Amino acid sequence: MQISIFQDPYQYSYKWHIFKGTDLGKIYDTIPWDDLEECLPTQNSPVGAPRWFSNKGMFALMFLKAYLNLSDEKLIERFNTDFSLQFFCGKNLNNEIVKDKTIVSRIRTYIADHADMDKVQGALVNAWKKDMGNTHVLLMDATCYESYVRFPTDVKLLWECCKFVFEKQLYKYCKVLKIARPRSKYFVQKKLQLGYDRIRRKTYNKGLKRRKSLVYLLEKGLKQLDELLETYPSITLNPLQANYLSTSKKILEQQTFLLSNPAKELKNRIVSLSKPYLRPIIRGKETKPVEFGAKVHMMQVDGINIIDHISFDAFNEGTRLKTCVTKHKGIFKECHQLGADKIYATNANRNFLTENKIFTCFPKKGPKKHGKAESVLQSAIGAKRATVMEGSFGVEKEHYGLRKIKARQEKTERVWIFFGIMTANAARIAKRKSVQDSPHLQQVA
Repeated sequence: MQISIFQDPYQYSYKWHIFKGTDLGKIYDTIPWDDLEECLPTQNSPVGAPRWFSNKGMFALMFLKAYLNLSDEKLIERFNTDFSLQFFCGKNLNNEIVKDKTIVSRIRTYIADHADMDKVQGALVNAWKKDMGNTHVLLMDATCYESYVRFPTDVKLLWECCKFVFEKQLYKYCKVLKIARPRSKYFVQKKLQLGYDRIRRKTYNKGLKRRKSLVYLLEKGLKQLDELLETYPSITLNPLQANYLSTSKKILEQQTFLLSNPAKELKNRIVSLSKPYLRPIIRGKETKPVEFGAKVHMMQVDGINIIDHISFDAFNEGTRLKTCVTKHKGIFKECHQLGADKIYATNANRNFLTENKIFTCFPKKGPKKHGKAESVLQSAIGAKRATVMEGSFGVEKEHYGLRKIKARQEKTERVWIFFGIMTANAARIAKRKSVQDSPHLQQVA
């Protein structure tokens, strides 16, 4: 075997050249890393042990998470074996390996706690402006990015609370303290719940009967648990348990109210014990009339989506038109045409757009000034909103990890959604630049 005395000094550069020629390398070139690094404070303590990722590396890992559409564990496995992902994050492992499988979720939490996402989005959009055309056209619409939760029903929610109170709290502490369990009908109700779950056709009366029984059971269990905690002050609940207990009490109040009142009179309805911030978002679709997740109001300019507002509470997107036009003018200076659906066509919005001389796809109330030419332009703007913008929502959900958001906290769900949208934007910009740089591809396009 021949032993080389000198190592190849261009080995790193050769791999870097290969990386820059890939689609991931082209996306890397579209992201303003220096500006993103300034959006996070200097790390005084490592996020990982040892500190695997710098500020740039943490942002890069979030982009990779959305681009590859992998779980946190699979992403780290891929990172350990793929040099292109290491180049993307600015971290060459050499002979090391990242064994911490929770580091991705902890980085997501760190970014949610320390980064201003509006500032991050501003840095990205400012870097992409030079590659965007037709910036005088603004499109807007809202969509819902669903959370990864089972479809909630009142019976499921009440039984979930009962299981937490009795099995995970009350009975566990009784076993540790070696005391007798307080009397209850929990195991009887457990058998009844199993029988109810097996029923294929669950009528309203059967559901109402189960709800009444579970409300009574949950109320009794919460009283017994409170008495136990008062009797034994040495028992301390961790933050997660305390949060679950507080949420269970709120659910009991709401479900007691629903037994004698219509659902439309209940505000801030809780639909998940583990995610009490979720609310039912009524979308009016045939296949999904109600969705459970974050409602996002989006602006689109030349195919690039810009987040205007994220909320887990339902809101009327028609009230966001003036704010969006103001934001658009702050970024792109001018707005002459606007595309939106009929919910935005209120009298207040029409007057605002008329004052600012912005042409829209809204149906005209009065006579048409320009006849057929005006109708053609209206149809073109409306068609672009209905195809390009709504199509981009589907692409993000299918290919960038936004079909079901699996983060477990409100703040981390926001970060998950943000990087899914921004990664899709970076891929569009990269594809656009590659077409511009290649005359052959430009002719084909």
